[in-house]
Amino acid sequence: MLILLVVIGGVAYALPNVFPSKTMADVPDWLPHKQVNLGLDLQGGAHLLYEIDEKQLVDDWLKTLRGETRSALRDDRIGYTNLQANPKTKSVSVRIRDNSDFDKAVSALKELSVPIDTSGFGMSGERNISVQGGENRTVTLTITDAGLTQRINGAIESSIETIRRRIDAFGTSEPSIQRQGRDRILVQFPGIQDVQRLKGLINETGKLDFQMVDPSANPQEVEASKRPPAGSILTYSADDAKIPYVLKDDVLVSGENLVDAQPGFDGRTGEPIVSFRFDSTGAKRFARATQENVGLPFAIVLDGKVISAPRIQEPILGGSGQISGNFTVEEANDLAILLRSGALPAKLTPIEERTVGASLGADSIASGKRAAVIAVIAVAVFMVLAYGLFGLFADLALLLNAILIFAALSLIGATLTLPGIAGIVLVIGISVDSNVLIFERIREEVRAGKSPLAAIDAGYSRAMATIIDSNVTTLISTLVLFWLGSGPVRGFAVTLCIGILCSMFTAVTFSRMIVAFWLRWTRPQVVPI
Repeated sequence: MLILLVVIGGVAYALPNVFPSKTMADVPDWLPHKQVNLGLDLQGGAHLLYEIDEKQLVDDWLKTLRGETRSALRDDRIGYTNLQANPKTKSVSVRIRDNSDFDKAVSALKELSVPIDTSGFGMSGERNISVQGGENRTVTLTITDAGLTQRINGAIESSIETIRRRIDAFGTSEPSIQRQGRDRILVQFPGIQDVQRLKGLINETGKLDFQMVDPSANPQEVEASKRPPAGSILTYSADDAKIPYVLKDDVLVSGENLVDAQPGFDGRTGEPIVSFRFDSTGAKRFARATQENVGLPFAIVLDGKVISAPRIQEPILGGSGQISGNFTVEEANDLAILLRSGALPAKLTPIEERTVGASLGADSIASGKRAAVIAVIAVAVFMVLAYGLFGLFADLALLLNAILIFAALSLIGATLTLPGIAGIVLVIGISVDSNVLIFERIREEVRAGKSPLAAIDAGYSRAMATIIDSNVTTLISTLVLFWLGSGPVRGFAVTLCIGILCSMFTAVTFSRMIVAFWLRWTRPQVVPI
């Protein structure tokens, strides 16, 4: 009874793969409706490999560490000089003015260093920053290797979640986003059409800042001299015109305080805009900044480029506003997605890009189907020629094996790739091995003079140990492939593993059940094998 339930369940879960996706969308939720996901090489799409910018990550950390050092010394009323960051040594150094404050400064700065967990079982004693006192009352704060590794791990995890939010908002189905190595992220988009637009969405860091425009500086003169006033920076507009702006270095409000951003249209001009809303902290900062700078222009800066520089006509107290910048509808929508999903912790540099066309994917599917059909027919004909009626029983088990493979892939939501199809074709040949062992054993028992019932029972019983041993050794190799491999290799390992498990079930239990029914109905005097 249990065998029949497994067979019925396998057919029910494999059946949705026969119908188009549009048809299955109308199927009630209580019925099996999951289909096997097709990989990038089967339905086309983009394969993108990114590397996180470790230098920018370190520079940003040193900039933050420098500010924290300044604040810690000021809070303890400790005089200092020559506070500077050194990216080459990944350190921040500061000289304490008074010798009597040196030990106090070292103690205060050591509080900026926190323990990290490198073992997975609690704190290991390592810290993210090493604080050392040196000659001439100099204190050096150096980023440790363990601290940098922890920061990279956090940046990778944060980047993966940010990319996933952007892709979900974009509307791409079944993306694959996973870490690869120490500092890389592999992104795959099966079935995506507008690859360039999606690449643009991922490549943007999405760091949003609101900064005041320096009214005392002439942008053209600063651009010519390349010397902005102290406390100001020179930057350019995001459009093709590259208009220069001189901005105050202080950030009024950052994108971290945004809670929502939506595309829309200006009620007066009808042009596309992006409406945004701050959290309570950001709303207070934005309100104070606009109250203090009425009549002055301020810039909305995305990834270091000015996208809009309106003049503050009146205080903005509601914690919300809008961004306009001669956007197209698509640009406004993409900007809203960037702002909603949050900024990447560091820039992602594309180091490998590969696009697979839908027609090439269709050719791969057709080739895979053709190979599978030829393999099934060849194996089925061979089994019938070699073992007669019992070969037909093995062919029924082979058909069920293929059904169960697709049922399992649908049930666990696995992705079928071209190497996965190769694994299925390989399983077709492997799956009859168990039947061959059993049938040859039955032949030996028949030659020994046993009755049909005794020969068949002995054949299945005595071949069992050999079948288990051969399949377990193959499974071990498959699991090693899955553990050490990645991408297509894992796809091959998954289908091969599922196929082997299904073949053991169909050869040992299903085919034995068919043979048992045949024995009861016909009660043969000889075994036709």
